[in-house]
Amino acid sequence: MTIRDWPENERPREKLLARGAAALSDAELLAIFLRTGVKGLSAVDLSRQLLNGFGGLRVLMGADQQQFCSHKGLGQAKYVQLQAVLEMARRHAGEMLQREDVFDSTDATRTYLLHHLRDTPHEEFHVLFLDNQHRLLKHQCLFTGTLDGASVYPREVVKRVLSHNAAAVIFAHNHPSGVAEPSPADIAITRRLKEALALVDVRVLDHQIIGDGYVTSLAQKGLL
Repeated sequence: MTIRDWPENERPREKLLARGAAALSDAELLAIFLRTGVKGLSAVDLSRQLLNGFGGLRVLMGADQQQFCSHKGLGQAKYVQLQAVLEMARRHAGEMLQREDVFDSTDATRTYLLHHLRDTPHEEFHVLFLDNQHRLLKHQCLFTGTLDGASVYPREVVKRVLSHNAAAVIFAHNHPSGVAEPSPADIAITRRLKEALALVDVRVLDHQIIGDGYVTSLAQKGLL
């Protein structure tokens, strides 16, 4: 039996239109993306098989090209489509932050940073440059490190802040280990950066650490 033979309210596309995307399971969402199954498997059955093989939707979406294309029913065209979808999601999140107060939109900021940093295999130090209304001017990765850490240079941060005419900043970096707790080095460099930027009247609003699906805020912990 193909999906076309299913009751209409059980078909993924019709279900999405009637009840919204949030009502669908991971397999149903993936089936809509895949559009078709393979011989002997409907798109939903193939999706379930793929999710079991990868170990979940997040792992599938974070797979590199070789890993992705090695599975039955997937190929280069689907990989390209998926990368385009992921990039559109990142850009949409960025556009939302350009229209609102980033500091007051904690959930939106965290979602945006998770999109960019959660699955990065090495440590990266990012800066959100904000205007005087705390809207996003620019987002840049300034330093890239190894699994053990990244070297962060206050002089370079100040230089970039002035070039963007930013009034405030939010720092963010990932912990590839998945543990989002700040280390003593994280706290120390944040305070050094805060002191350096205070000399040019730029506020450090937060330093967020990205772990495996969650974010720790130094501001909320009282560590700035």
